[in-house]
Amino acid sequence: MDALQRLIDADAVVRLKNRDPLLFSDDVDARQPIIQRLGWTDLASAAIGRIPLVENLARALVAEGATDIVLLGMGGSSLAPLVISRVIGPSEGMPRLHVLDTTSPVVVRKLLDELDPASTFFLVSSKSGTTIEPLSLYAVFREWMDANFERPAAGQHFIAVTDPGTPLEKMRQKQVMRVALSAPATVGGRFSALSMFGLAPAGLIGVDLKQLIDTARTMQDACHAPAEENPGAQLAAWMVDGYESGHDKLTVIASPEYRSFGLWIEQLVAESTGKNGEGIVPVLEHSMDPRRVFGDDRAFVVIRRPDDAHLINFVLERRDTCRLMEYEVGAPLDIGAEFVRWEYAVALVGHLMGINPFDEPNVGQAKEATARVLAGTAAAPRAIADVDGVWVTYAGPLEDAVAPTNLHEALHPLASAMRPDDYLALLAYLPDDEALFAPLRAAATTLSSARQTAVCVEMGPRYLHSTGQLHKGGRDNGLFLVITARDRVDVHIPGADMTLGQLFRAQAEGDLVTLAAHGRRVMRFDLPDSTPESVARLAAAIQSLA
Repeated sequence: MDALQRLIDADAVVRLKNRDPLLFSDDVDARQPIIQRLGWTDLASAAIGRIPLVENLARALVAEGATDIVLLGMGGSSLAPLVISRVIGPSEGMPRLHVLDTTSPVVVRKLLDELDPASTFFLVSSKSGTTIEPLSLYAVFREWMDANFERPAAGQHFIAVTDPGTPLEKMRQKQVMRVALSAPATVGGRFSALSMFGLAPAGLIGVDLKQLIDTARTMQDACHAPAEENPGAQLAAWMVDGYESGHDKLTVIASPEYRSFGLWIEQLVAESTGKNGEGIVPVLEHSMDPRRVFGDDRAFVVIRRPDDAHLINFVLERRDTCRLMEYEVGAPLDIGAEFVRWEYAVALVGHLMGINPFDEPNVGQAKEATARVLAGTAAAPRAIADVDGVWVTYAGPLEDAVAPTNLHEALHPLASAMRPDDYLALLAYLPDDEALFAPLRAAATTLSSARQTAVCVEMGPRYLHSTGQLHKGGRDNGLFLVITARDRVDVHIPGADMTLGQLFRAQAEGDLVTLAAHGRRVMRFDLPDSTPESVARLAAAIQSLA
């Protein structure tokens, strides 16, 4: 029976609208936690009431001379704002938005050197109010602001976005932050695009919230329609039919203006489906050379502008030979509708796959391993070779690999372990800089085309709150290359016994430990620094495997 018919037979659309937890689990203990994650189903309707608060705050900040808004967040609290800022962007005369979802001291030091404290304001975003990355970044930037202003005045530059009653909300009162914007406690982070986590940063840069929400409400109504005409149900059925027929690599191809939306899809799909030994693997493709060859495990989603001739041709050339779905996004503000389409679709995918799409059971393991590394009670496997300053480590099933003499040779154990339906993930703990990631993506494209294997390029620690769940909880069809660098730039975290550099490195090593503990095929390249030259050498080695 095809997936759409299964949704119809289960009355899944109506049950999702009515927030029926039995749609996702028969476990009595799981029912209440699931109910506590279903508040997103009417967010598009409820969001309209939040507009005046956000717009009033935006006017106040502009009147105070705001030129820059820095969002300190991770995962669900940062990816929707990142998409909105890149797809829609700030209105004329409104502040720019910097989404800081990394603990890289190089990136933080650059911002500290470039921003003007008098005209910079911060959103400290965390659903739980305990997330280590935004709280550590807050400590750094709060000390910076306190050094420039009296403490009460400095506090007016910080706005908390969190659930009611969290430690962050209580800290906001103690540290005299400007205000706390509450998000519904019944909405999980990756489903929170239309809560305050997405609306506040969007409104503060002048995005037309009413129009954004109007497009979302139209899609919400459509996703309440019978499954046969329901865009969310149709996407869910297409994804699951593909997954069950071996097309488990959901490959997202987008017009340049919409490319960042793939980062949000990536988290939603990977963290919702990658568990219990199952998982749809999202793959973001940036290069659509017509000569590209893809494996049979791909299912393509094309998200394009109406006039994107390149992607129109791609679809025309491939629709008869590939599993392919196409969406035309007419205007940037229509991205609001796409948030809703994909949320409904992925929730229904969870039902069809027999998993709970609202938990993330393996995410905490990497966090715990990071804490142990920082405390000195755990350590990453030691490097077995120094190849021209690059320290090489193997772990998991690759731990018995022989010490290599060059970078190309160092990659052989990973390449030799690659099976036909595998994917390779490059887990790069590097500064968020296009000069560093562009060579890695180019190498990934070359290798992927030559071997007909999906290759993903992920930025750490962002991916820990995104695809990290899939890496540990999904199928054992991933190979992982952890990339770190021994940069000398560092930033102390006030009130903590560590620096950002130590945290950044410990997050990479904690994930390496966790992947190895799950029996994943994993290795590490520890570069001498994160200069373009060092990364280019690594990219050339990866490309040489093609």
